[in-house]
Amino acid sequence: MTLLRLFYFVPAVIVLATVEGIVLAHLLKRDYDWKAYLVSLFDVTVREITYLLPLSLAAPLFAWAWDNRIATVPLDSFAAFFALFLWMEFFYYWFHRCSHRMRWFWATHAVHHSPNQLNLSASYRFGWTGRATGTLLFYVPMVWLGFSITAVVTALSLNLLYQFWLHATWIPKLGWLEYVLNTPSHHRVHHAANPEYIDANYGGVLIIFDRMFGTFVAEHDDIPCRYGLVTPLRSYNPIFVALHEWIAMGRDILMAKTWYERIRHLVGPPGRYPEGAGAD
Repeated sequence: MTLLRLFYFVPAVIVLATVEGIVLAHLLKRDYDWKAYLVSLFDVTVREITYLLPLSLAAPLFAWAWDNRIATVPLDSFAAFFALFLWMEFFYYWFHRCSHRMRWFWATHAVHHSPNQLNLSASYRFGWTGRATGTLLFYVPMVWLGFSITAVVTALSLNLLYQFWLHATWIPKLGWLEYVLNTPSHHRVHHAANPEYIDANYGGVLIIFDRMFGTFVAEHDDIPCRYGLVTPLRSYNPIFVALHEWIAMGRDILMAKTWYERIRHLVGPPGRYPEGAGAD
């Protein structure tokens, strides 16, 4: 899967994002942020290089979970593949929700939400620190349940690949599919910084867990989405974009007056606190 991602998936999504930019900017004469496109391109290039480094905080726990698994699930039937898919959706939902509600994970995930325009190039702007900070820890239970590490990583990669097209703002609502699937309309809400939309629609392929756990918000025609962070990030410096939230979090921890405040800045939700620190 690593070679497929590096030599096929990543080049393919970059080409499609480039085509979208050319069509939107030159054929449809729409405003298109090419500087942001280049930041995303730099981001994905550096991130692919980091995959060659032993930086995964979750790798030892994956190995432990496999050695101590309670079962072994052979992927030799539709039921087994469906179980893999559904468990992946469930754990991805909680990973994504925690990435918005715990600042330690938000420091990486904020990079994905930093573009002030939503387009296909934003889909592969993920930041560089995810593996080193434990984002894969959320999927360790799947290995413990009996799914192989390869199966879990492959399922996650395909889940993220599905989400590529969700970043196209020109795709309209899709009728009855909106009730089950995560669609571009639902994902526009997810990327919006409007108070009416913020912290909603965390699903990967499906939207059912958002409906079950009360985080679903529909897109409204009378409330246009404003994309980006609550406090917009105006920089096109790719290094600052990748690290800006880590810098802000470190500053807030240093400025905090009590250990309670320091811990809250580390694992509490992004936001503003009484001493004036800002996380979003």
